[in-house]
Amino acid sequence: MAEAINAQRPGGSLGQMPGSLGKSAESDRIQEIKGRIHRRLLERLNLSNLDAVDRVEAVETIRQVVQELLSWESVALNLEERERLVQQILDEIFGLGPLEPLMQDPDISDVLVNTYNKVFVERNGKLYETDVRFQDDAHLLQVIDRIVSAVGRRIDDSSPMVDARLPDNSRVNAIIPPLAVDGPHMSIRKFKRDTLSGEDLLRVNSINEQMLRLLEAVVRSRLNVLISGGTGAGKTTLLNILSGYIPTSERIVTIEDSAELQLRQPHVVRLETRPPNVEGEGEIDQRILVVNALRMRPDRIVVGEVRASEAIDMLQAMNTGHDGSLTTLHANTPRDALTRLETMVSMANLNLPDKAVRRQIASAIHVVVQLSRLSDGTRKIMNISEITGMEGDVISMQEIFKFDREGIDPDGNVIGEFRPSGIRPKISDHLQRHGIDLGEMLFQQQSKSSKNSREPLLTRTW
Repeated sequence: MAEAINAQRPGGSLGQMPGSLGKSAESDRIQEIKGRIHRRLLERLNLSNLDAVDRVEAVETIRQVVQELLSWESVALNLEERERLVQQILDEIFGLGPLEPLMQDPDISDVLVNTYNKVFVERNGKLYETDVRFQDDAHLLQVIDRIVSAVGRRIDDSSPMVDARLPDNSRVNAIIPPLAVDGPHMSIRKFKRDTLSGEDLLRVNSINEQMLRLLEAVVRSRLNVLISGGTGAGKTTLLNILSGYIPTSERIVTIEDSAELQLRQPHVVRLETRPPNVEGEGEIDQRILVVNALRMRPDRIVVGEVRASEAIDMLQAMNTGHDGSLTTLHANTPRDALTRLETMVSMANLNLPDKAVRRQIASAIHVVVQLSRLSDGTRKIMNISEITGMEGDVISMQEIFKFDREGIDPDGNVIGEFRPSGIRPKISDHLQRHGIDLGEMLFQQQSKSSKNSREPLLTRTW
């Protein structure tokens, strides 16, 4: 570490700061001191050698040097302020600067930077403004550039928007002027380290036990599932939970734009798309990966999200022996999901008749699960429907379960209840052929006393 830091005493003074300031002035004061200390520190750092030094050793040495800089200068900071300043400087060097504390907060799922002086977070499904600030646009651009350059991308006037991924697999989108009028913007979708389970969905009332038992049975019996919902509705989370019900004896190939699925099975092949390089070449999209996955002898194919022409290859896979595949797409209702799927198939320019495309969809997809993020921030499974075939030129569907929304209580919480339609689904025969008997009572309205009694998730006939 001695080669990384040239320990010469800096000249000049940081100056004495006033002792009684308001909260905003206090923040500005800390920012000014941090900027000066940071510049002095960079003068003593040999950046070319810093990457080769052990991270723990580098952090400790930089911490000591910052403390020396503060001691040498006449800076009126108490012990807490000094420690906070040291941590902020370490975040500037090794992390995402002011955003680092937000990234370490497990309750935050999204970090949204609307120019340098407005940072919002999503916590428990609701947006909150924070007091986190960057120094200016240049400071925010510096953090964005650090993120994108780490994955071999660039962001500048010629390429003013970019998608990237942090080392912890969090997804990042950034857009800068001239496309962003008011200054640089960045959004981060944090990667959850702890995978949720079906029991977690029950605990937060995103689903009831009847619906969870049905979805587990659907996955285990190799029915094809389409998960539909809006942005932030929890599609990937549900896909991850349902993928957990796939037997460990099967070979799974996952295809994603940004690898988020955390499957626990031993036989998983994870594929991820590749964006174009700085010259605009070398892109590998999802359609290429889906076609390649068919040559890898998969038992199941799990596509993180279909967005374009790869939809036709996904449907072909589902129709040609890869039963039990799962995927997601953006749509507001189950019927809209099928319409969007039909539109994406047309993007492949195969000139297929509309009726032929709908027959492909009706044959490939068995169950559609609709998710929504409600006004109170909660995420719920609003609908589970099955596709029953074709009626003329129209795909026929029937509802199995739904969330019946009744209103909002005085605290702003959505009031409602999960209810079965009362219709025995056609897929019940398929489940029984696979040794899974859910019983007729699963699809009937239950009394409050029966809801309190817990049963095994599946009752098997063998």
